Amino acid sequence: MSTTGPQTTPEGPDGTAPADAAGATEPIAGGSASSPSIDAGSVDASTSTATGTCTGTGTGTGTGTATDTDTATGTATGTGTDTDAAVPAHHGDPPAEQRAMARSAAAVDRSHRDVLAVTGEERLSWLHLLLTQHVSELPPGTGTEALVLDVQGRVLHHMGVAATDDTVYLDTEPGEGAALLDYLRKMVFWSKVEPRDATTELAVFTVVGPDVPDVLERAGLPVPPAPHGVAGLPDGGFVRRTPWPGKDAADVVVPREERGTWWSALTAAGARAAGTIAFEALRVESRAPRLHRDTDERTIPHEVGWIGPAVHLTKGCYRGQETVARVANLGRPPRRQVLLHLDAGDEDLPRTGDPVHRDGRVVGRVGTVVQHHELGPIALALVKRSVPVDAELTAGTDDRVSPVTIDPDSYEPDPDRPPPGRAARERAGGGPGRRS
Repeated sequence: MSTTGPQTTPEGPDGTAPADAAGATEPIAGGSASSPSIDAGSVDASTSTATGTCTGTGTGTGTGTATDTDTATGTATGTGTDTDAAVPAHHGDPPAEQRAMARSAAAVDRSHRDVLAVTGEERLSWLHLLLTQHVSELPPGTGTEALVLDVQGRVLHHMGVAATDDTVYLDTEPGEGAALLDYLRKMVFWSKVEPRDATTELAVFTVVGPDVPDVLERAGLPVPPAPHGVAGLPDGGFVRRTPWPGKDAADVVVPREERGTWWSALTAAGARAAGTIAFEALRVESRAPRLHRDTDERTIPHEVGWIGPAVHLTKGCYRGQETVARVANLGRPPRRQVLLHLDAGDEDLPRTGDPVHRDGRVVGRVGTVVQHHELGPIALALVKRSVPVDAELTAGTDDRVSPVTIDPDSYEPDPDRPPPGRAARERAGGGPGRRS
């Protein structure tokens, strides 16, 4: 990770160091587009188009398949670039910036995130049919996370959601907004909704640390309740509390033309200026996955902990829902996300997309790699479900191979009992692994 002195970037709110190849994680390498497989004792992950009461969604599924191709193309185009390069990587001292996030508060410029706005009287019921989260009755002043999946349940988009009195805002990864908006617009049909790109209107800052409420109050901002409260701002934008990274966090989404004023207000209110290096380190510690860095083209929500935070299991009628339900009720995902501790010594650290090996065989892929101010070099990784927590592993390739160990607190062992759907089949006499 780069810890050199600050440089100036015209995109930042002040003179700061832009992210570079040494200070930011590289995007994933390309890979197979095959559908996810489910481990022994589970079911086929292939899905069929919804029918019956989901006729509208079924029609949208057929239309959305072309959009999947557009999204895959966009991701491949970005390979080899750093999507965080447009905002400051640090403000001179990344470890100190991390310590501020852990002990007091720090502000991060994340204004490169894409922001969409959805208005119209049917916005919630319409989004409910397209997103993985239950939003049909999402009250104003509430936030959450959500996904868009392909027909086989693989993750295409991840977004933060904020509901105000008359608008639902969706913020997503830099460069992903156009593909997401294209998909949403294709699904409007006769619904009374108006999705639009609001990226040129709004800029995202994030304040991280236990002193978040005090900073917001001193900056003259509302303090919505944790962990998902949202409060609109009079001149546009909103404040949204989030449960990660760190002990407390809040996204402060302000009019883009006023971003310099609001950045000064946050830092004057006691938030230390910090960059994406510090933010990513605390995100990895929180084990919060990031699209395209901690996921690949085969990732399903169950593998990275998005069931619950971004996926509601009891709602249906969205693209990919059948895979989500089958894996939850009849099987287990083929991989699991874990936190790795790296023992690289003086060697270069592994990079995002590098393989994880056990006994010479590839058993996983490296996600985001960071230098944590207390834990040292750590990384998120997707590993095969059969890999035990105490396995001897290496990560990396060529001249950047590092011994790694799995953090036991990040490893959720499989329950002793089968998933509920499989247990019901066994009670009915179908036997394990058989279909009625």
